[in-house]
Amino acid sequence: MTRPRALLADDEPHLLRVLQDRLHELWPELEIVATVQHGLAAAEQIERLQPDIAFLDIQMPGLTGLEVAQGIEGATRVVFVTAYDEHALNAFEHEAVDYVLKPVRAERLQLTVDRLRRALASRPGAPWPAGDEGGVPVHSLQADATQLAKLLAQLMPSATPVQPTLRHLRASHGSSTHIIPVEDILYLQSDEKYTLVRTAAHEYLIRSSIMELASQLDPQRFWQVHRGTLINVDHLLSTRRDDNARLLLRMRGHERELPVSRAYVHLFKAM
Repeated sequence: MTRPRALLADDEPHLLRVLQDRLHELWPELEIVATVQHGLAAAEQIERLQPDIAFLDIQMPGLTGLEVAQGIEGATRVVFVTAYDEHALNAFEHEAVDYVLKPVRAERLQLTVDRLRRALASRPGAPWPAGDEGGVPVHSLQADATQLAKLLAQLMPSATPVQPTLRHLRASHGSSTHIIPVEDILYLQSDEKYTLVRTAAHEYLIRSSIMELASQLDPQRFWQVHRGTLINVDHLLSTRRDDNARLLLRMRGHERELPVSRAYVHLFKAM
């Protein structure tokens, strides 16, 4: 019988061990497929392993738990591990998103385990038993994604509106410098220390980070659709869902499809 699978991410090794030990006690059939202590590692392992559940510490180096959650494309359900204040906890409760408060207590973790078991058992073809827990809300995957998007919108730091200043980008190649009008850009994508700039005809690497560029581009034109991707909506050609219900975008003059993270799917509902 296939077992439910989970990833645990927390930058404090002691708390990571406590969470792992208590999950073993409360949910013996749960398979812990990875434990990580860095936000980037969490994002990479979630993408590679596609666990059923990700327990994400809010404060981690590299990427916060909120930023990792933004980038999840598959069906992984998020549980935040947090020491947040009352305001943030009210947001968690209001949106019915799972959370575990630090220090992790067995009684509160049991409530989360009960909710997760029933939610996972409600998925079509789920092979593990629902158990006999009662009174725990069961949310569909679509509802989970909507609730997560609302929560992230509340808790992620909002960017201060700025007057867009960029009219073109400069990309150096050898001894040549290319001038790229911003209206020609299809999308921008993080590439480690660089940003990939894609036009219909070419692609370039520039040293500016995608966050620096986003603060200088028109937010009405350039939309964030993934943790590291901005698209120019003027060049959006079509959208579609794949077999895993992921939303994919096609840009004019470009064959590659771009995935949309669950946290940004709501931007396209009116299209």
